[in-house]
Amino acid sequence: MPEKSASGFSPLKMVWSNLTVRPLRSGLSIVAISIQVVLILLIVGLTSGVVSEWGKRVEGVGADILVQPPNSSIFFAFSSAVMQESLAQRIAQVEGVDEVAPTLVIMDTHNFSVVYGIDYLRFNALSKGFLFLQGRPFEHPGEAMADDIVARSRKLKVGSTVTLLNHEFTICGIVANGKGARFFIPLHEAQDIAGADKRVSMFYVRSTGNTERTREALVRILPDDRILSVAEYVTLMNSTNLPELRPFIRTMVGLGVVISFLVVLLTMHTMVLERTREIGILKALGSSRWGILSLLLSETLVMAVSGAVFGLAATYIAQAVLKQTSPTLTVLIPAAWVLKAVSLALLGAAAGAIVPAYRAAGFDPVDALAYE
Repeated sequence: MPEKSASGFSPLKMVWSNLTVRPLRSGLSIVAISIQVVLILLIVGLTSGVVSEWGKRVEGVGADILVQPPNSSIFFAFSSAVMQESLAQRIAQVEGVDEVAPTLVIMDTHNFSVVYGIDYLRFNALSKGFLFLQGRPFEHPGEAMADDIVARSRKLKVGSTVTLLNHEFTICGIVANGKGARFFIPLHEAQDIAGADKRVSMFYVRSTGNTERTREALVRILPDDRILSVAEYVTLMNSTNLPELRPFIRTMVGLGVVISFLVVLLTMHTMVLERTREIGILKALGSSRWGILSLLLSETLVMAVSGAVFGLAATYIAQAVLKQTSPTLTVLIPAAWVLKAVSLALLGAAAGAIVPAYRAAGFDPVDALAYE
């Protein structure tokens, strides 16, 4: 049986009664804490999902080594097309190189899709080749291939017309996803559109077997370029390893904690003012300072736990909805961040409650009873 308080009520019953006497205020506090959890998990889930999926798509191309310009972005779509296409011949002559595929990477800002301009035969030779679900490779100007995810998302089929890079293309083939980009167009056509005559963004390179030895040989002949093995690149594609994303994630986390802190602080401050006489009665009946403090913090704990539960439920519902409505948008929620989000919600709520609760615990019974 729970221990009775000086007033004759069990602490659990008192906590529940105090929360339900002002259901709207308590509900808004729970919603605010839920928003904090959702904000943190969705931001982290979106960044982790996009980064992880991009790494897997690069790995699926079938290359062993990536050759990029110096100071290029780890996200290929944000790298400039400054490498001469003719460099492919020089790379192909390096001992240990089996195949080279010059690639122009363009970000279609209107559709927020990555488009690869490729030499189909060379790009296809990097692996077992494209797996066609419908149609065929592009053979004529104005033709493009799409992967199955973007085709399903945008209801595309062979023969459909799509606007890419402000130009009209006809879908000639739909391929299995996981080959780097969502759309593929002929390399020279991509160069004309981007104004990158005989230039590319990067080279995908497949080695004959010893990837590290081949990479070292490429570094010797191209010392100023950025040359990574695909295995090394994939390990870098983690939101915690990307310095560009850390300030953004920290800002969102901090914003969530501040929201929780301020809402709980305001709620508890108002609650203490409204219950000054009640607190005085409890102290007059023998309740200790610790008893008052623990009662108010228990109410905050119930709100925080409820908010965290609702926040987790809302996050996973949002993840399921996005998976159905936006299949090109990957949301990956790391288990470690679930624990972090809940912990931050509890800490933010506790920080907001501690000052009003401590103030209430220090009330003088006589002054509290005389409070109007």
